Amino acid sequence: MSELNKETGKKPARKTGTLGTVSKVEVGKADNRRTIMGLEKEAGKLGADKSKIVIPKDEKKGKAQSGKDTSKKPAIGQLGVKREGAKIPEPGRFEWKSDTRSKRSDDDYKSNAGRNERSGGRRDRNDRNESKKNEVDGRKTEKKVNHFFEKRRQEALKKAGDFLPMSLEEARQKGWDELDIILITGDAYVDHSGFGTAIIGRVLEHDGFRVGVIAQPDWTSKDAFEILGKPRLFFSVSAGNADSLVNNYTPLLYKRESDMYSPGGEPGLRPDRAVIAYANRLRQAYPDVPIIAGGIEASLRRFAEFDYLSNDVRQSVLADAPIDMIIYGMGELQAKEIAARLNAGEKIADIRNIPGTVWKMPVREWKNIRDGHDSEYSGSLEAGSFIELPDFKEVSENKEQYARAFKIIYENQNPVSGKKLVQPHPKTVIIQNPPMRELTEKEMDDVYELPYLRLEHPSYTEGVPGLDVVKNSITSHRGCFGGCSFCAITQHQGRAISNRSEESIIREAEQIATAPDFNGIISGIGGPSANMYGMTCPTWEKKGACTHKNCLVPTVCPSLNSSHERLLKLLETLRNMPNVRKVLTGYGVRFDLALQDDGYLETLCQYHVGGQLKVAPEHFCDNVTAVMRKPNREAFEKFEKKFKDINRELDLKQFLVTFQISGHPGCTMENAVEMAEYIRDNNRYTEQVQDFTPTPMTISTCMFHTGLNPFTMEKIYVPVTRTEKKMQRVLLQFRNPDNREMVEQALEAAGREDLIGSGPECLIPRNRANSYRY
Repeated sequence: MSELNKETGKKPARKTGTLGTVSKVEVGKADNRRTIMGLEKEAGKLGADKSKIVIPKDEKKGKAQSGKDTSKKPAIGQLGVKREGAKIPEPGRFEWKSDTRSKRSDDDYKSNAGRNERSGGRRDRNDRNESKKNEVDGRKTEKKVNHFFEKRRQEALKKAGDFLPMSLEEARQKGWDELDIILITGDAYVDHSGFGTAIIGRVLEHDGFRVGVIAQPDWTSKDAFEILGKPRLFFSVSAGNADSLVNNYTPLLYKRESDMYSPGGEPGLRPDRAVIAYANRLRQAYPDVPIIAGGIEASLRRFAEFDYLSNDVRQSVLADAPIDMIIYGMGELQAKEIAARLNAGEKIADIRNIPGTVWKMPVREWKNIRDGHDSEYSGSLEAGSFIELPDFKEVSENKEQYARAFKIIYENQNPVSGKKLVQPHPKTVIIQNPPMRELTEKEMDDVYELPYLRLEHPSYTEGVPGLDVVKNSITSHRGCFGGCSFCAITQHQGRAISNRSEESIIREAEQIATAPDFNGIISGIGGPSANMYGMTCPTWEKKGACTHKNCLVPTVCPSLNSSHERLLKLLETLRNMPNVRKVLTGYGVRFDLALQDDGYLETLCQYHVGGQLKVAPEHFCDNVTAVMRKPNREAFEKFEKKFKDINRELDLKQFLVTFQISGHPGCTMENAVEMAEYIRDNNRYTEQVQDFTPTPMTISTCMFHTGLNPFTMEKIYVPVTRTEKKMQRVLLQFRNPDNREMVEQALEAAGREDLIGSGPECLIPRNRANSYRY
């Protein structure tokens, strides 16, 4: 309880921050509104006096909420202070351009300033993250000590010499006078196979190269990029485990309040479009050192791609940044070959034939090749070996051409039959070589049995939340043949499955089980899904994954070996290991595959579910799941019935946690109401609802941008306005009283006022006071 004010004898006014009504405030010329609590926090970081924050007068009360005269005091942006390593957003940074595909009004998409101004500085409750745990009623409390991290850090300090060096001093302790390769990453450095930088670093180290890491450098100057000196071979640049825009922004384009790949979950430690920002600083610092970009951001932005933040088509990052080459997909084999060839004396400009890489050539040379003239690049682009995509101008101005280009790219993500793809840009020409082959089982074992320490670098004083998620989990395979429209895994890992051997997985499990901080639970075993381990198709080796059909939708392909036998034997071995109490399915279960094997589902329920099983039907309207390339409602209901029946027989109380996506292309307001009625009729709990986010290189993003199915060129309905997207989401969570007002608006917009009232079919009551929760 708050203490009484000694002068007035009254309780102090509660600072509501992001949890209640707040005034609108200005941050200098940044054109970005923040809450009062946010400003105080920002001012503290900047070293500014919090009393100098300008709080405009409340429109209703006619006076400042602080009760003080602040009219003559400068705003934060005028104090001349700036947080080290941070950039203040520029005016109009998030403005949306007009779009002919929909009637986007100025009120739908503007800058963050405009959005927060219209909401009184508050973030939408369903869209923002939870408020900081160390803030209670506006009063800051001491952060709780993470004892698990403290133990990890003590262990990391003991093994400090075994990490890849993050300073010249650490390199000298290894006896290195210079580094061969330096990896730049937008994530904190965590030496675990769940982090891409650790994998590439350990793979190159195993090949005898001296590798260093610069994690989350200050991108506002070149100084942070010079701390390890000049590498002998090249720089590698990655945004981290996630695309930087996905990491920095919510689906409704608010700034995220935490970053699971940063120490302490601290946001703001990586820039937007990190690959471009990092590459620019590196080129400024070292003009003559090759720069190789990799990771999910560079991989999925290798061609001209729709950018959700700017609401426009942007060039390939290879055209936007001073990068020499992109490694796309899982990059171990590419990185090894590039390093070996540069080490042998080849120049980066002459390395053009490595699968799974993207390179560029001058426009004049491309014109010579296309016109049949001689060019030094002719040997790299022989006639018939490549397909020319619509150029940047075409895909940025014509949505049919954009959809056509996407289809060609998608159908050539096959290491067996894929061709080189060429996309001209205004000042350069982008060439993608066919994808790299999948790793063999032995190569998978070798990669995942490198000497990862499974710890954060000891320089960090706070834990990295992303490590907590994967520390005691095991990767069993890569690839996914599900082919969901909203997922880019097929464009990054491929559709064919690459497996580790059972022996390799068991050795990693033994390493986990003998760790001093092991709690007896292996939190997950799988890959992009929990239950594709060991599955094969006879066509994968000969022709690669099929480009003209999906392996699972509308039904499971008869050519697919969907047996869970190999996985079941592995799970039995793992759960009977010493020190292991439980082996959970921490990865999502593909329920249409589980229906193919009753033995798998029964074993899952009996041994490998910790009370809740995560599945992702995503939607319950068949026309929407067809667009999503997901199983229909009937398949999910069949799985749900089996799950319940098995648990009843086993006398276990276990539940399904279902994940839904709202606002997906193909979903109309009528579909959203139908979903709400289905949730009502089946008494479902729908907390796990995610707004559709147009992420790079997915089928769904192509549909979102073009309004077309790229494979059939049929028109697709796309909910694009901010209002409709919110309405579709709240309809799936209509029982939450905080959503009542917008649910009513949504039902009225859909012409379904009959669902407002006190009848058994109604979703919400007319009287707001009678709203109810789950």
